[in-house]
Amino acid sequence: MIASVRGVVTATGPDQAVVEVGGVGLAVHCAPGTIADLRVGQPARLATSLVVREDSLTLYGFADDAGKALFELLQTASGVGPRLAQAVLAVHAPEAVRAAIANADIAALTRVPGIGKKGAERLVLELRDRIGPAPVGADAAAGVTTGNWPEQVRQALVGLGWTAAQADQAVAAVAETVDGEVPPVPVLLRQAIRLLGRAR
Repeated sequence: MIASVRGVVTATGPDQAVVEVGGVGLAVHCAPGTIADLRVGQPARLATSLVVREDSLTLYGFADDAGKALFELLQTASGVGPRLAQAVLAVHAPEAVRAAIANADIAALTRVPGIGKKGAERLVLELRDRIGPAPVGADAAAGVTTGNWPEQVRQALVGLGWTAAQADQAVAAVAETVDGEVPPVPVLLRQAIRLLGRAR
């Protein structure tokens, strides 16, 4: 298996790049975000995953090993092939995908072309126990709501420069407005920032 390639980028296209390794040009399929970071004539290193089919050998490339590992994990779910797995990573960063699956954020997963509600639910069901804990800070990026939203909002506010006391006060004020279904974390965070902005 070709685990990675390192060489000079000789060409780029909408969905693939050619990397010359030892005099051989390897066509590597990449998500648009990965291709955007490549420059023709410049050296590059891509983590890669080789997909073997009866009639083809296709090399998929990623900016880092985390993207590659998630690409391979996604394909272990029913109905997910390499193209759909790459589409997921084209829409969401790896940490956002992990957060969406870990927290059953169906809305985030269905933003990927080719994944409907049932497909998203299947991804969560089959991968949730294997995806690992959601990365810190990824919940808000992925628009995920969990029962621990006060701590998520508090940490985000402190990270943005407010004191812990100010963050606690804003979270308490936002909590008073929550009745019934809890809105997504980014909505709650914006509400807290507005409250803090008025207090300044």
